[in-house]
Amino acid sequence: MNQNLSECKKQILKSAQESSYAGQDPFDGLNSRLFNFFPKLKTGIFGLAFIQLNKRLAINIRPLLGVPRMRNPKGIGLFILGLLEDYKATNEKIYLDEAKELADWLLTQQSDKTTWLHSCWGYHFDWNARAFFVPKGKPNVITTIYVAQALYALSEVTGENKYREPALDSAHFIVKTLYKESDDKQFFGYIPGENTFVHNASLWGAAWVAKVATLTSNENYKQLALNAARQSVKGQGADGSWVYGARHHHQFIDGFHTGYNLEALRLLSDALNTDEFEEPIKLGLQYYKEHLFEKDGTAKYYNNNRYPLDMHSVSQAIFTLLKVGKTADDFAMAEKIINQSIETLYLSKEQRFIYQKNKLFTNKINYIRWTQAWVYYSFAYFHSQKHSQKIS
Repeated sequence: MNQNLSECKKQILKSAQESSYAGQDPFDGLNSRLFNFFPKLKTGIFGLAFIQLNKRLAINIRPLLGVPRMRNPKGIGLFILGLLEDYKATNEKIYLDEAKELADWLLTQQSDKTTWLHSCWGYHFDWNARAFFVPKGKPNVITTIYVAQALYALSEVTGENKYREPALDSAHFIVKTLYKESDDKQFFGYIPGENTFVHNASLWGAAWVAKVATLTSNENYKQLALNAARQSVKGQGADGSWVYGARHHHQFIDGFHTGYNLEALRLLSDALNTDEFEEPIKLGLQYYKEHLFEKDGTAKYYNNNRYPLDMHSVSQAIFTLLKVGKTADDFAMAEKIINQSIETLYLSKEQRFIYQKNKLFTNKINYIRWTQAWVYYSFAYFHSQKHSQKIS
């Protein structure tokens, strides 16, 4: 195993534990105490500009603005998944105990069940995007799925229904609240009440619904999952690519969302035991490997621009190559990508990864959910897979 990877993973977990897994996020600007006095400014152009200012600045002004460090449910889900991989590789109970403690916290962070009726999760900040405003705690499909995956994976290890039941219940939220039939499309939406079609959100919704449908023998849910998967396959380019979504400002192709699509389509296919999507997966993976990486192992952000270099792209590459590609060459490519990322994006003195490296400047802000949680989970997964190969 790559010793650098092992040390990076160890230090990232240690740092997260020391901060009780709380940190800052690229999109948490509206948590500023300034909005306690001017709450109406969160919405509209000012709120959007305020989030983007905090996200794009290479200097962290959040302490000056009174933005607290907090836990993010999705980030905690990622850490749980990483802890379970380390437990799998080492059989050291400390990892399992830590995962259970974090999962118990997640159970207390569910979005209001009197409103949403089923288990679901959102972000710990108000979020103002171009298409919509999402108040703190309002559930979204991606956070819900990563939390549900973490709880279900933990239940598989512990056998405890208190983790399994909300994980499975989340599929009811996804179907009953997020399934859409709009503009001749059948898909899963990102948040309740919005009809924006985004491939990765819809495919991840379909993948998790398919998984739960198989576990619970729900034929209706299986069909809905297939409907959504077919919609995104229909929207795949002839070269195997996917643009991000249907809106005019979504017409870009990037690495980690392409990886999300492929991983979700693989999970759905395996859950439903279908080979219907093998050709789209094969074509998409070929495009992904040919257009979203450079020869030296650099994970590009966009298909037509390597910048910004971002560990989100690296981490998703590990999952896509190992879970979708699965060949020895894919494993070697993942290791090359990891080594390149450590060389270019790791801060050895601070023992963590930077947020983004752009062509003209580097943003070194420490983001726990966007960066460190993803790195820990992906590196732990790589380590676990390599460990299992050595045993076998």
